[in-house]
Amino acid sequence: MAVTYEEIMSDLKRRIYKPVYFLTGEEPYYIDLIVNYIEDNVLNESEKAFNQIIVYGDDTSISAIIDTAKRFPMMSSHQVVIVKEAQTLKKLDELLIYLEKPLVSTILVFCYKYKTIDKRTKLYKVLGTNSAFLESPRLRDYQTPAWIERYLMTKGIKTDPSASAMLTEYLGTDLHKIVNELDKLIMMLPKGKPVVTSALIEQNIGISKDYNNFELQKAVGDKDILKANMIVNYFADNPKDNPIVLTITSLFTHFSKILTYHYLPDKSKNNVAAALKTNPYFVKDYEMAARKYNIAKTVQSIALLRTYDMRSKGFGDAGTDQGELLKELVYKILHL
Repeated sequence: MAVTYEEIMSDLKRRIYKPVYFLTGEEPYYIDLIVNYIEDNVLNESEKAFNQIIVYGDDTSISAIIDTAKRFPMMSSHQVVIVKEAQTLKKLDELLIYLEKPLVSTILVFCYKYKTIDKRTKLYKVLGTNSAFLESPRLRDYQTPAWIERYLMTKGIKTDPSASAMLTEYLGTDLHKIVNELDKLIMMLPKGKPVVTSALIEQNIGISKDYNNFELQKAVGDKDILKANMIVNYFADNPKDNPIVLTITSLFTHFSKILTYHYLPDKSKNNVAAALKTNPYFVKDYEMAARKYNIAKTVQSIALLRTYDMRSKGFGDAGTDQGELLKELVYKILHL
């Protein structure tokens, strides 16, 4: 059975150690936090010289790792063996022998990043019962704004919902990248006003609070022709910073949620937020968009987005400038 990052860290801070930690998943952020903590805190500096060993998957084998893990610590209660880039190891099933009876004085840590163990295998089942087994999946787009808000909340900082949405749009779901930018923002916060706003992001990260995919979604949803055209013209003038494929994907997601909204029998705020996997703060935007785009217009918009996505990739188009394609697409959606 997999354990959570919080459970592992709670035990580590209380110096409750497991003989084997197997840390796996497409999101390396939590894996790195745990490994760094073990590397820095389990042994003191004098103990590390003889009892902390770091190897890499490309440079070792399971049999060599097991031989190392079976050694007893020197002048210490534990030895720490950390296997980085463990996803490159061959014959991983050979680990089953050691997992049957691991040495309690060894803390063996596997960093198996960017992929997961096949859940159909015996190794997966044994790891789930005989190790501290962490699965760290990559965040979905819709989960990221809430993650950003929670991260800042733990530091006593509030976040405007529009600010967390902007950051998600710009930074994606890479937690290392997100945390790096958030920590920069925290340093820039005015004293006595711990709130991350769209204006602060624009000043310190370089994302325009007025010209981004999030604002385009809202302008198109509101059928605000002037604002939508201003944003599209800005995108056309700055194509490298605003690739059409990301804009079309953003609008496609938006209209897919509008279509879902139309078919919800319960349109209460909390139910809509749960169904659309969005912050309740933004429910009003979908209510407005649904009034502007009935079911037929929403479906037509999705069809247009599919067509222009293909055209932007060279299918059925003789090479129209991508900025012009985007202007044409948004014009057609606004005038449905």
